[in-house]
Amino acid sequence: MRKTTPSGVVFRASPVRPADESLLDPAELARAAAMEPAARRAFLAGRITQREFAAELLGVPARELTCDYSCPRCGSGPELSHGRPGYSRAGVRLPLLLSLSRAAGWILVAAVTSPRPGSRLGVDLEDPLRTDFSGFEAVALTGPERLAVSGLRNGALLRERARLWARKEAWLKMTGDGLLVPPATVDTLHCPEVSAVSAMTAGLPAGLVAAVAVC
Repeated sequence: MRKTTPSGVVFRASPVRPADESLLDPAELARAAAMEPAARRAFLAGRITQREFAAELLGVPARELTCDYSCPRCGSGPELSHGRPGYSRAGVRLPLLLSLSRAAGWILVAAVTSPRPGSRLGVDLEDPLRTDFSGFEAVALTGPERLAVSGLRNGALLRERARLWARKEAWLKMTGDGLLVPPATVDTLHCPEVSAVSAMTAGLPAGLVAAVAVC
């Protein structure tokens, strides 16, 4: 199901399910082949959900799309299967920003159609239960962020951890830095480019937490 926010970011949420691998390109299939079975299923489902969503937004058949990822270190083109996602058709890169995230058996894809030159997008989906380990704050949060969770306990603590982590991941995807930047040095508490994505808005289960960054 497609959901649109007032900021113009469009979302599609979908559970991980069996996927038609014939829709994907050689670089994507090669990357999937190197994964263990559970990760491979999730990867394939995510890529196919993303491709079908892009095809719907662009009004073209999914089989006519060729993946055209871009990475600040590796360049861009159909031979890449990582970096910022994008697609081309008949050799022409199509005007669409995309970002994908997976958690707890769900896929979330964010998109901006006809973006302004230089625009960037990042989305992240998190399961609060994945933050339930000792030392999370030291590894993942800045000082102000640790202060923000200091009075919380149990489920409220895990949900706030996940909220802060989703904001941070969305920002790092938007910038293209990813986890090459130590997450405990990135504070997004008051970044206007980052906003929460409600489960209802995105069509996700209520227990999951998501954020989007766009500029």
